[in-house]
Amino acid sequence: QVQLQESGPGLVKPSQTLSLTCTVSGGSITTYYYYWSWIRQSPGKGLEWIGRIGYRGSTYYSPSLQSRTSISRDTSKNQFTLQLSSVTPEDTGVYYCARSTGPKIATRLEEYDYWGQGTQVTVSS
Repeated sequence: QVQLQESGPGLVKPSQTLSLTCTVSGGSITTYYYYWSWIRQSPGKGLEWIGRIGYRGSTYYSPSLQSRTSISRDTSKNQFTLQLSSVTPEDTGVYYCARSTGPKIATRLEEYDYWGQGTQVTVSS
C-alpha cells in the first residue's frame, strides 16, 4: 500500500519561501511511469495543481506558478520537495502531494490514485 505524507512548517511569513516535503512509503518515486504532484486548496477556491516531478526526475509546473515554483527529489529518502518562493497570503491553503500515472497532466481527481492527508500552510506575518 502506497502512502504519502506531507511535512513542513505550518506558518510562513510573506515574501519568504514555502518548503514542503512529501515522503512516500510502499513504493518508489523512481518506479516507471509514476508522476508525483503537488496540489493545493485555498480558502474558498477549488483544487489547484502546482506542479509535478516524474519518475525520471523531469519536472513540469503550472504556468501561473512556474516563476515561483521548484520541485526536487531525494531518491535515497524516497521524498520529493516543493519550494514556492515570494509567498503572499493568497498562497495560504491546504497542500497535498499525490500520485498519477502516465505523462499526461492529470486534471481530474480520479486520475490520482494516492494522496497525502494534506498539510495546512498559512502565510502571515
